[in-house]
Amino acid sequence: MGRLNGRVAIVTGGAKGIGRHYSQALAAEGARLMIADIADGKDAADEIARDYGANSVASMVVDVSDEAAVQALVGRAMERFGKIDILVNNAALFAPLQETKCTEIEAAMWDRVMAVNLRGPFLMVKHVAPQMMAQGYGKIINIGSGSIFHGIPWMLHYVTSKGGIMAMTRVLALELGEHGIRVNTLSPGLTMSETLMAQNPGHVATARDRVVAARSLKRDEQPQDLLGALVFLASADSDFMTGQNILIDGGNSNT
Repeated sequence: MGRLNGRVAIVTGGAKGIGRHYSQALAAEGARLMIADIADGKDAADEIARDYGANSVASMVVDVSDEAAVQALVGRAMERFGKIDILVNNAALFAPLQETKCTEIEAAMWDRVMAVNLRGPFLMVKHVAPQMMAQGYGKIINIGSGSIFHGIPWMLHYVTSKGGIMAMTRVLALELGEHGIRVNTLSPGLTMSETLMAQNPGHVATARDRVVAARSLKRDEQPQDLLGALVFLASADSDFMTGQNILIDGGNSNT
């Protein structure tokens, strides 16, 4: 019996990269899933349906920075599954971002990163939290980044947005705790996802050796390294935990 049997989860950015691994891990523990992504999640949903049944998963193309799209997503999830127990705020702009000096980041790119990485999670919580409040239970897992503890040169927009995620988690934990909603952050280090490797080999080449050298555990981080903590935060195992950050980066940051 899976630890998430009977639960319903939304995973934003769940169609590819690390998010696809998150979706698969939650499904493996018994959760029914709504995969939401700017990319088409049909392939990811079909894979889960083959393994866990056609009624276990749905997908929808969504820009999380668009409030009307977020409202439609939540409505569709409620129509399909009847409730929402778990929200994984994973959608973010990172893999395509080119290393850029702080003096050369275009304002439009700054705004787009903030729209997806901060406005998106805010909108998701705004429209999912009322469903969780009505049932008196919920798990919100915001995906942060270990980079906020040590910085990444030439990635000011991304690191700043993830610092905002940490602050968001703390405030939401205080606001939503009385409704039985737990809000925590899962912060990966530099992770060698398929998407990052394919879309930004330049950043991988610049950062990979430096990051591994700074870790206590001297190896690349893989998406599978994050899945145990994700399931823990989504399950009853973490029911008396909120407002916290779980940092998984091989010891790159000691907090």
